[in-house]
Amino acid sequence: MAWFSSSPAANSYLGIDIGFGGIKMVELKNEKGRARLVTYAYANLPADSLDKSLVNDIPGTAALIKQMVAKSKATAKRTVSALPISSVFSSILNVPSGNEKELKESVELQAKKLVPIPLEEVALDTKVIDKAEKGKVDGKPTTRVLVTAAPKTLVTKYVEIFKGAGLELVSLETEAFAVIRSLIGKDRSTIMIIDIGSLRTNIMVVEAGIPFITRSIATGGNSITATIARTLGIPMEQAESMKRDIKSMQTFAPTGDLSPILTVLVKPILDEIRYSFNLYQGQETGGPPKRIEKIILTGGSALLPRLPEFLTQQMNVNTYLGNPWARVVFPPDLRPLLEELGPRFAVTIGCAMRDIE
Repeated sequence: MAWFSSSPAANSYLGIDIGFGGIKMVELKNEKGRARLVTYAYANLPADSLDKSLVNDIPGTAALIKQMVAKSKATAKRTVSALPISSVFSSILNVPSGNEKELKESVELQAKKLVPIPLEEVALDTKVIDKAEKGKVDGKPTTRVLVTAAPKTLVTKYVEIFKGAGLELVSLETEAFAVIRSLIGKDRSTIMIIDIGSLRTNIMVVEAGIPFITRSIATGGNSITATIARTLGIPMEQAESMKRDIKSMQTFAPTGDLSPILTVLVKPILDEIRYSFNLYQGQETGGPPKRIEKIILTGGSALLPRLPEFLTQQMNVNTYLGNPWARVVFPPDLRPLLEELGPRFAVTIGCAMRDIE
């Protein structure tokens, strides 16, 4: 699902994620339908700069991407990027089934009532999910359509950034579809993805590869780090390091049980997880009850010690750390480093894989 795209022609693609905490880039080569790692790069923003939007600094961000491309010796020019979930409106609509023109008119009519800004100011993208077996609207069978709307001003900024970086932006999609591609692939299970970034946490419930619920809250890894720093009276840099070290975290819990401190550190995120669970599983469909089958964690703070085990216990659903490199070929000696970087690269890898799988 993308606002624009061109047909694949090249053999290598750059996936570039312009996030709140920095920029991640990966180049993947298409080898007979299998992605092979060519190179990667990342640039992190210092903690005191996280409130500055990279997207609003078009020349500065373009220059930084150009520098990353040069230092990593990336050769691909064709680029896929993703818009943050927090900047995009998304909804599933039930509209009367019809031909392409009728479907478009029905979607736009409903979207006008739901999208918080005028349709003239957004780039609207639609994806037909399926035709409902039951229920009618205006006497006609219904079709479920996923509608995504992004402000045209934001889309234009991305286009200008990559133009300034000397790259060809061949597709611009949402983070949701990039993460689904890298972490879920062709798995048709109902899965909750929790992406804990530096400033925001995105929660998606994905059913048969479609994001039925997407939510974003203004709490992320930086808030967790700040809580540790405030509680122990230590600098943010030290707290950030402690956050990723199981031995350091256990200073909070001499008995070895991290559940009490994790309950404090991730409370706002856990509250949102529970809300999203109830929102999805409480839907009336006329069929079997909705059920989330597993949880996948990603994002930099997904590496918080014992977090998968903690969420498995809290939600009674098996929780795993996502591995976006699972379907990427790379040199075996890079495995330890790539596994550490993996949670931060889910969006980036998903973008680069768009025209490979």
